[in-house]
Amino acid sequence: MSPPEQKETTVLDNTVEEQIDIKQLALQGYYFEFPEKKYPKLPVFEHKDVGHLADPKKASLLDNATKVFDLTPNIGTEIHGIQLNQLTNQQKNDLGLLIAERGVVFFRDQKINPYEGKELGSYYGPLHIHNVGGLFEPIPEVLPIYYGKDIPANQYTKEFISRRTSDGWHSDVSYELQPPGFTFLKIDILPGESGGDTIWSSGYAAYDRLSPELQKRIEGLEAVHSGKEQAAGAASVGHTVRREDVEHIHPLVRTHPVTKLKALYVQPGFTRRIVGLNKHESDSLLQLLYDHIAGGYDFHVRFKWTEDAVAVWDNRVTSHVAIFDYLDGDQRRHGWRITTQAERPYFDPESKSQKQVREEKRKQAAEQKN
Repeated sequence: MSPPEQKETTVLDNTVEEQIDIKQLALQGYYFEFPEKKYPKLPVFEHKDVGHLADPKKASLLDNATKVFDLTPNIGTEIHGIQLNQLTNQQKNDLGLLIAERGVVFFRDQKINPYEGKELGSYYGPLHIHNVGGLFEPIPEVLPIYYGKDIPANQYTKEFISRRTSDGWHSDVSYELQPPGFTFLKIDILPGESGGDTIWSSGYAAYDRLSPELQKRIEGLEAVHSGKEQAAGAASVGHTVRREDVEHIHPLVRTHPVTKLKALYVQPGFTRRIVGLNKHESDSLLQLLYDHIAGGYDFHVRFKWTEDAVAVWDNRVTSHVAIFDYLDGDQRRHGWRITTQAERPYFDPESKSQKQVREEKRKQAAEQKN
């Protein structure tokens, strides 16, 4: 798979005069739009991951930061002193590799706006327009995030209150044929001094924590990922389902095209059943894996948002869940996300686990030392 040709991208789709500050819209109240427009089936394309163009040392990015630190050994890195709306193409490439390696990367005090977010996201792949979510119609590729007391009753508020947080683990719209690679999420209004955190789980480490026998059992198995329930919920309240093609089959263990590492790729949000197993077997195995993800504190990272922080994660090797611990009060949380599509998930039997690669590097370093 050849990497894409690099082109400097500096021109925004909208002039500054035309740009709308959606944070100000959110401060005035709920502003989502649900246009009746339908979209055709998403086209199949060859994904050319810019991580292939990265410097393994990621010097253009890391050497220009004022501070870089890992939040946990297995997932999550925070970078200070970098503005995402000012990245060079080489920094974008290096960031792509870092996200693929660390799962999620965090930036605070970011000035990037949704228009610039669309421009940045498009560098990494085609931008996804959500199938049913409320939109900011001038930029349908932007998915606004808003929760407050004025949210309409039919906008899933009751669902969030009634279910367990662990039921919300998901990888963004994994039901697409070519599901997302990266998601960029900026939170610009916080619900208060605390609350509204997000947790991410490493698919690399989740795979590594399974026993070798279970790893062998699930490698090569495939599961159905479906957005039909999500679409039905939107249709039931009169919202347009923008595309009908919302169910596809993906491997339980997938290989990342840049790192070449194995990652567990299931989550309760959209994974429905394992192909070839009866319902009892499928439900039992999936529940085991869901519990494994939810209880994997050693491969989780929990991020406490600050105003204008941005998280960028790789949906191919992570799942995440928002913590709705602030819905009972008169509080508001707002942000926006951009999501890029990537390759169709695949499993390469020759790919390695993260644990295996780390052990090989330690052995090699010991041999060089001796």
